[in-house]
Amino acid sequence: MGVVMEFRQPGGAKPKGPLSDPLSFAISELDRQTMTMVEEALRDGRVRLAFQPVVIAADTRKIAFHEGLIRLLDPAGRVIPAREFMGAVETQELGRQIDCAALDLGLRTLARHTDIRLSVNMSARSIGYPRWMRILKRGLRQSPTIGERLILEITESSAIAVPETVTAFMDDLQREGIAFALDDFGAGYTAFRYFKEFFFDILKIDGQFIRNIHTDRDNQALTRALISSARQFEMFTVAEAVETVEEAQFLQTLGIDCMQGYLFGAPTLKPAFLPEDRKLA
Repeated sequence: MGVVMEFRQPGGAKPKGPLSDPLSFAISELDRQTMTMVEEALRDGRVRLAFQPVVIAADTRKIAFHEGLIRLLDPAGRVIPAREFMGAVETQELGRQIDCAALDLGLRTLARHTDIRLSVNMSARSIGYPRWMRILKRGLRQSPTIGERLILEITESSAIAVPETVTAFMDDLQREGIAFALDDFGAGYTAFRYFKEFFFDILKIDGQFIRNIHTDRDNQALTRALISSARQFEMFTVAEAVETVEEAQFLQTLGIDCMQGYLFGAPTLKPAFLPEDRKLA
């Protein structure tokens, strides 16, 4: 039998601080370091969008739109993907600032390149954030076509946390021609009843259902059901994280509208639509 030892303060009380829960302390310390890194990157303007193509399933040579994925640069210029910092900042004020930076970069891209459509990620927590809305209104004034070429992506988990707020927000902005995508659908606690309430334009099916879909019968059944539900509510479907030819071919037989993933292009800071001089910068 193993012996469990505890450090106790005089009088038998357990100590407070790192010794009482070293794992929690390590996690909180890492989060603090991450937040400091994000604050410095925002302050110094080391924020970029990486662009990944979303292709039309019927003809994968054609791009329907690009997704603009937020990236930070460290002081040496190395790219830091969102998964390295969003978990620590998403519920904080810094999360709202990240959403503002992503929207601003996306709108500037749409203003410069009038022949593309672009999706930008946001959290439902940014709805009602004054600075975010000011950036949007300023960006829409730059060109009459920007609204109809902008897609706002909201994750399923974020949307169902405040459904009434999201519904009203979408209703207002869809009048401006802005489209909405329900991102990572199926990654959380899927609630089909929200299909009737939200009126999303695009349904992005989470990659866990796409992986090995050509051999995985469960993924086949689930994806088939999601596509059918999306059609019922007149939603455009996008399969995320498509990585193999076999997956793509099977998705085509299911009638998916669009596909996104490394098979068609990794996220890049230097997409084909950027001028050559910008790519070399």
